[in-house]
Amino acid sequence: MESSDKHSKGLVTESEKVQAEPSTFIVSDARFHPESMITARTSYLGCTAEDTFRDNSIASKNASNSSSDDLEKGARPIVIHHHELEDFDGEPTARERRHCSTQPAMISDGPPCHTVGVPVKRNGRIWRGLRYNLFSVYQRLFSVCFIANMATLVVLLAQNRQKTPWGPDRNHVATAAAANVLAAFLIRQEHVINALYAICCATPWWLPLRFRRVIAKFYHFGGVHSGCSVSATVWFLVFTALITKDFASGNYNQPGVVAIAHVLLALLLSICVIAIPRFRMVNHNTFEAVHRFAGWIAVGLFWVLILLVSKTASDMPGADSLGISVVKSPAFWLVVAVTFFTILPWLRLRKVEAFPEKLSNHAIRIHFKYMKMGPILGLRISDNPLKEWHAFASIPAADGQSFSLIVSDAGDWTKKQIGEPGHAYWVRGIPITGMLRMAIVFRRIIMVTTGSGIGPVLSMLVSHPMPCRLLWSTPDPEKTYGENIMESVCKVDPDAMIINTRASGRPDMVALAYHLYVQSNAEAVFCISNPSLTRKVVYGLESRGVPAYGPIWDS
Repeated sequence: MESSDKHSKGLVTESEKVQAEPSTFIVSDARFHPESMITARTSYLGCTAEDTFRDNSIASKNASNSSSDDLEKGARPIVIHHHELEDFDGEPTARERRHCSTQPAMISDGPPCHTVGVPVKRNGRIWRGLRYNLFSVYQRLFSVCFIANMATLVVLLAQNRQKTPWGPDRNHVATAAAANVLAAFLIRQEHVINALYAICCATPWWLPLRFRRVIAKFYHFGGVHSGCSVSATVWFLVFTALITKDFASGNYNQPGVVAIAHVLLALLLSICVIAIPRFRMVNHNTFEAVHRFAGWIAVGLFWVLILLVSKTASDMPGADSLGISVVKSPAFWLVVAVTFFTILPWLRLRKVEAFPEKLSNHAIRIHFKYMKMGPILGLRISDNPLKEWHAFASIPAADGQSFSLIVSDAGDWTKKQIGEPGHAYWVRGIPITGMLRMAIVFRRIIMVTTGSGIGPVLSMLVSHPMPCRLLWSTPDPEKTYGENIMESVCKVDPDAMIINTRASGRPDMVALAYHLYVQSNAEAVFCISNPSLTRKVVYGLESRGVPAYGPIWDS
């Protein structure tokens, strides 16, 4: 044929190369074979969520003039986009192929007779904004913790309104502050997180879906962390105000205690301010440094404060000795626990050998052999343990004795690892269960991901196979992530929909996810992508009554 002659002589033009580039891959074999992969070429995949697949007449007018001659120009076999045809019984004609080859549609092994349209969003815009933003699960957990603390504080102040000098017992206020600090630490502790995930994931399938979809929101537990942290700061603000008032009135002659309390209050306030989401997302390295070092200094100052306050109490006539006063203080035991959980992860700090595998200029796969990795676990690695840590989902190897991480170009640090991959990294603590673990409380799910989000998805589906449809949108998937990753995708979902955005542009992920959700009769959709797209997909589906879940980037 003419195309064969052109290829053999190296005379294929650039326009013909672009025409031949596949945009959507449908994996339909047990093993990935690039030469036999079913592909579809589209000029655009997806519309706006509200107008998806509605105006077929406009779509048909804009259809390309491609024909069966494309096959002789080096193009891959065409998969029909069959959303417009009411009935389909048999092989499509050449005219149907020409008409459908560029239409926005759901791609599967065979052409679907009907494509599910996305319904309109439920309720009004204002209610949706309140329900899925201001009153999200994270915000509700924060509110429960904060309101409970403030109610307790109001009751304590009311009970002591007639006291002279006015105000509650300083020791009780300090104890409340220390208790909230401990709660904030515990909910972020690796062992506690893994234990709570294990409990939630034991939810049986026979329970109603309404109950299971609520349990699956457990990964919003960061609301407890922030709620207790802010509450601890308010309690300590009250404590500082009380000792400052007593010091000014001459009832508490301990300038050292007052000075340390003010420094500690400034540290707690700085941690809370820098943790505001808008600031944290833009200046994450600063947030991480302040959170770590200011937190360590704050724990040390808590110790100094407890010893000074206990020393003052022991100096009073008839009082217990310093050691007895310290041991009798509830705040002492709370700070002991805080100190223990602060040090614990760093006791397992070590540098481990890594085996980098460069997939492309955009991604790298880092293999580790130092331990056997359990299912659906994430790992934080660093090349400078006191500066910054980066979390990645682990993909267990087939041998069960090693694992790997996928790192894609998403910032200065990741770009450095791709350009100059390290052969050893620092790790600390234990691997932490990821939010995708909650997928196992559902019978069937849809996984939606983009780019290197395929890493967490494979971590989940390789270690815990389950009924799942996979939608993956990424530029040049085979070139960027390599044949091994494509094989893994094929194994977890032989009918995976893989969209090459380099050739087709970005699709409407809400529309495609909703179609898969209805088509496969799934119970939930999980999305792993960048923050903006994740929020868009989760909101776009939840506002239409579909249980949807995605990372919330709260740390």
